[in-house]
Amino acid sequence: MSSAANIPALVLASTSPRRRELLARIGVTPARIASPDIDETPLKAELPRDYVARLAKGKALAVERAADEVVLAGDTTVAVGRRILEKPVDVADLRRMLALLSGRRHHVYSGLCVVGTDGKPRVRVADTVVAFKVLSAAEIDWYVASGEGMGKAGGYAIQGRAECFVRFLSGSHSNVVGLPLFETRTLLTSAGIPLG
Repeated sequence: MSSAANIPALVLASTSPRRRELLARIGVTPARIASPDIDETPLKAELPRDYVARLAKGKALAVERAADEVVLAGDTTVAVGRRILEKPVDVADLRRMLALLSGRRHHVYSGLCVVGTDGKPRVRVADTVVAFKVLSAAEIDWYVASGEGMGKAGGYAIQGRAECFVRFLSGSHSNVVGLPLFETRTLLTSAGIPLG
């Protein structure tokens, strides 16, 4: 444990700058960053909620953890019904995703896993419902040209230009960015990370 207070050190099993920024909002700075290497391919007929829970747990357990460390891992995906929208593989895939999201509601699921000093994984899933306006061809062209959607689950970043497409949101905004802060705070506190 770290000196004096016996507070465990936090390992963030993610290289996402967005997750680090969100953790900073609740006063948390990881002691170190780890990049878990796991297969993120959805299983046949796997539901989106089960998918993110499985990946979060897999990422947390894939990171080496010292006895005095707590590991936090997360995974976020966008789902239209049972269909999982991963990161677009190219511009055509991004256009397909935006057309699918146009004018309809979708779910953003984030799986979180904390492995405490006891070695026990604790998993939570956050679910936010988001609805986009009907997107015109020009709006899709504008967003694709920005380059913002590449590398993002579902092909968009709510913390960027895509926020102007959101006509409805129910649930956690930070979840859609990539780390639901309510659930994160609860899990970290239960694992012995002090938060005010």
